[in-house]
Amino acid sequence: MPMIDAVIPEGALTPAAEAVLIREVTDILLAHEEGLDPGNARAQAVSVLFLHRPQVFVAGAPADAPRYRFIPQVPDGQYGDGARFASLVRQITEAVARAEAAPFDAVSPRVWVFPAEIADGRWGARGVVRRLPDIVGYLLGEAAAPAAAARLESLQRQRALTLLRQALGPAES
Repeated sequence: MPMIDAVIPEGALTPAAEAVLIREVTDILLAHEEGLDPGNARAQAVSVLFLHRPQVFVAGAPADAPRYRFIPQVPDGQYGDGARFASLVRQITEAVARAEAAPFDAVSPRVWVFPAEIADGRWGARGVVRRLPDIVGYLLGEAAAPAAAARLESLQRQRALTLLRQALGPAES
């Protein structure tokens, strides 16, 4: 159930290339969410991309080439490990390069991707707060909800232990 903020300057791409990019970015994000398949009709139906049309300036002057920014957001625990972040950034940047019909190295300095996980209990939809097990249960069936809850608890436990280790510092002998 991703939300994507896509910042694409007006006229940066042809309408056809932009339509393909929007579809591709949505599919890429779904593929990076734990347990979801881009072909999942329910997941597609609740995947929303907000297109923003900014004026972009670099060093106080209008940009000489389009700059893009994507903020793909998912419920906490859906990205899984850090390798997914790197893959997500790479694949979205590659999709922009395809949309521009330009080499990756020419496009990548102008593309920013900021994957974000929304803390559990902070995802609001249809006037209520949705927790990860509820969302996963809706998308994949109720049988998948307990595994999502366990995954989230494990992730939260790992984060708490990491924070404690950082706060306490190295153990003295």
